[in-house]
Amino acid sequence: MDFTYTDDQKMLKEAARRFLAGACPNVEWYLEMEKDEKGFTPALWNGMAELGWMGILFPEEYGGIGGSVLDMVTLMEEMGYAALPGPYFSTVILGGCTILAAGSEAQKQQFLPKIAEGSLRMTLALTEPATTQYNPSLIAVKAKAEGESYMIDGIKLFVPDANVSDWMVVAARTAGKDADRDGISLFLVDSKSPGVEIALLKTVAGDKQCEVVFKKVKVPNANLLGKPGKGFAAIEKTLEIAAVAKCAEMLGGSNKVMELAVAYAKERVQFGKAIGTFQAVQHLCANMKMATEQSIYITYKAAWMIDQGMPEARKFAAVAKTWVSEAYKKVALIGHQIFGGTGYIVEHAMPIYSRRAKAGEYAFGSPNYQREIVAQELGL
Repeated sequence: MDFTYTDDQKMLKEAARRFLAGACPNVEWYLEMEKDEKGFTPALWNGMAELGWMGILFPEEYGGIGGSVLDMVTLMEEMGYAALPGPYFSTVILGGCTILAAGSEAQKQQFLPKIAEGSLRMTLALTEPATTQYNPSLIAVKAKAEGESYMIDGIKLFVPDANVSDWMVVAARTAGKDADRDGISLFLVDSKSPGVEIALLKTVAGDKQCEVVFKKVKVPNANLLGKPGKGFAAIEKTLEIAAVAKCAEMLGGSNKVMELAVAYAKERVQFGKAIGTFQAVQHLCANMKMATEQSIYITYKAAWMIDQGMPEARKFAAVAKTWVSEAYKKVALIGHQIFGGTGYIVEHAMPIYSRRAKAGEYAFGSPNYQREIVAQELGL
């Protein structure tokens, strides 16, 4: 395994760092985006589309650039470094990857080119109120076949960016019960359909998570993704990629926190010396570096395994999500220790990253959920 950046990846990383430095300029701008109902600006979205980022994972025949998961991870790391807000993750990874995995040729041609050009935003409506712990197969929302269409009823919670989505991929149960993996179907639902009600939720990270209520929403049979009752395999594939993408985003955030804390340790003077000259602070910075370096290896290895189609990719994606989630929390905690009271000021960058660390820990399954996947893959 050689994780050295290719020339294309180096250019992608450098271009992303330059663009995002200008597009996400400071803490004040980020706090404005948290308060904004949409959570992003048209200039930011259109700029990413012009750079080709929306189509990074899609084949060229669907308007993409035919990139790999490793390419995507390279980009997501920079997005995490910049604390990028907006519906990129929900559109490209949650929506686009699910269509790529389960959609018919006609559905791929209908949706993926529009995602790639930035003219269509999507999300995945998966988790539900009845879930006491993260379990993507615990689907209670019903989809009942009625002639040439399905009727969807139920509630989804924590649907990312549903408030700005044009379409949603909705996981609904057409057969089975409780946590049965068989019987889960996927549907393409227009977010403006009659009977769809979307409400923003207040979140720790200030991101746009929504409650989506479906009241007898009529969906044509043509909008079924894949075969009826066989949608969970596509969900698992998307969540595997999403977990690794979230690792890359958290890795970027870890790098930013470490950069901020080390710079502060060099300039903050206490007892006549920069605090970075004290051994205790030096060891804290060293711990941040070790946690971040290990996160780099494990994230990129997981991405490489997915690209190679290795059977062990699911297990290693869970290993990566567990490790990086806990490492990012550790790095954020150390950052607060080094900054002291300054790091708790709302207008400081530290709270943004520490809140995102907490949200990232639970996205697509907490470390305990991921450990269960690892145990299952070990045959336990």
